[in-house]
Amino acid sequence: MSESTDTKTDAASVVRGSQTAPNYCDYVLAFLILRGWLGLRALLAGIEKYGAYKTIQQPLIDPTTGQPDPNAVVDIKVKFYSLANYSGIPASLKTKFDNEVLLPHFATATFNMLLGPALILTGLMLLIGLGTRISLFVQGLIYIALTTGLILINQPDGIAWLGIHVALVAFALVLAKHNKLALLCKW
Repeated sequence: MSESTDTKTDAASVVRGSQTAPNYCDYVLAFLILRGWLGLRALLAGIEKYGAYKTIQQPLIDPTTGQPDPNAVVDIKVKFYSLANYSGIPASLKTKFDNEVLLPHFATATFNMLLGPALILTGLMLLIGLGTRISLFVQGLIYIALTTGLILINQPDGIAWLGIHVALVAFALVLAKHNKLALLCKW
């Protein structure tokens, strides 16, 4: 068989549909993986905005007896979540953002207030398949806004990580036509 005959045979099988079923299934699975990862990433990143550490003191356990030693106390950091802990922008970056003249204070204050809830909402929407295109688009806008801030305060590592997130969101939007297991497939 010549190459031109092979090409015609392959093209004919694609037209008949024998090649579309496996590829279609692959695209559906690829989109579900992306949807799951991006949804979980956004959800947990939003929840982490409510996290903080507190230090508690506990007596040291004597290794020989297994009993607490009241004379020896050790400090242990314990993570906890509360609405009172909320901080959209990490404390380590707040001063840098406050000193950046291209970021007006009202914009950073509003972004700080909305970032956590927006990540949680878009993450949940992606995970349950409610308006996946809209939630992906909003996540893309969030990552672009975060990237803009990091560019202005010169944080190249964070910029690179967010660039990967933007690429994943864009790729998920390309695959969104293969959205299955969703409540609203169109949006």
